[in-house]
Order: sequence, then C-alpha cells, then structure tokens
Amino acid sequence: MKVTVIDHPLVQHKLSRLRDKNTSNKEFRELVSELAMLMCYEVTRDLPLVDAEIETPICKSTFKVLANEKIAIVPILRAGLGMADGMMNMIPNAKMGHIGMYRNPDTLKPTSYYCKLPYDIEERDAILVDPMLATGNSAIEGIRVLKEGGAKSIRLVNLLAAPEGIEAIRKVYDDVDLYVACIDEKLNDHGYIVPGLGDAGDRLFGTK
Repeated sequence: MKVTVIDHPLVQHKLSRLRDKNTSNKEFRELVSELAMLMCYEVTRDLPLVDAEIETPICKSTFKVLANEKIAIVPILRAGLGMADGMMNMIPNAKMGHIGMYRNPDTLKPTSYYCKLPYDIEERDAILVDPMLATGNSAIEGIRVLKEGGAKSIRLVNLLAAPEGIEAIRKVYDDVDLYVACIDEKLNDHGYIVPGLGDAGDRLFGTK
C-alpha cells in the first residue's frame, strides 16, 4: 500500500482554511472542490501514456495521450459528493459511480444501502473519494463494494486521514494506494480526527 501525502503549498493553504471553524458552508464546499481538483494531479500522475498521431494547424506529429481514458470517480455518500465534482472538472470524460452507507446502530459498522457503478467498472481506474479517513471502516466497505462490483484498479483519495484508519486499510486491502492532503495526529474517543475539521458532511451541507 503506497501512501502519498500531497504537500503542495496551495493544497496545504486551502486545507488550513477548511479546518477553520468560522469557514462558512459555502466556502467549505468551494474549498473541498478546489482541493479535489488540485489533488487530482497527483492522484493521476502515474496513469500510463501512449503515442498518438495528431495533426496540428501546422503539421502532423506524435504526442502523448492517456493509454486508458476509462476512469471512474466514486464518492462515498454523502460527504464524498463534495470532492466528486472537483475531480470530474479535471477528468470530464470520467464516469461517476455512487456508494451509499449508513452506520449500523447495533454493530457500529458501515452498511451499504446503495451502489451504482459504471457497467464497465472492471475496465476503469476507480478513484474512491471521501473527505475523511477516520477509523477506516467506511473506506474498507467502499473498497469491498468496488471489488465485488468488478473493479480491479482502485485509488483512495481523502483530504484528512488518521493513522488508525491508514493502518486498518493496510491490514485488509494492501493493494489500494492512498492519497491524502494530511495525516493528522489521532482519533479521539468519539472517532473524530484530531485536530481534524469536524464533520465534513455537516459542514458541506449545513446540517447537524
């Protein structure tokens, strides 16, 4: 499992603004989308290229294009939606899937209630997005659903991660690469990332 921390100055600056408790819901949504766009560069850095002949207004020549333009952006509902549009802005030809989850009150584990993936997901590079990687349980369930649906190539993208969540995924899905803007200190007793940014879903959509 490769863990990439994207420490670009613009990413770190916008992440700091995102953490501020005084940041409005509107600005929070804008920042999450902007961060997803900036992170997308690193997430897709190693996508393979092939040569293609293209005719410019001057002449024909050979240039680089993506070997596989089949990419799927898959947000975990609901907070993942905040990152999905930013990613789609950078990869407009991608298809989007959705995975919905809720926390089972008895087991306290995430349970999938909705899954809609591109029909050819097995041919696509799947990018699973969710702002927070806390305990890792939601990400593990999301990866399980993607693999069960046929996905063979999966990248996980989070804005913030706790060490506990990273370790949890490493134990179950060591073949999934992780991209984060920052690895925070720890989880608190309520499962929130410290120092974190609070509940990403509530801050995105103005709920409590």
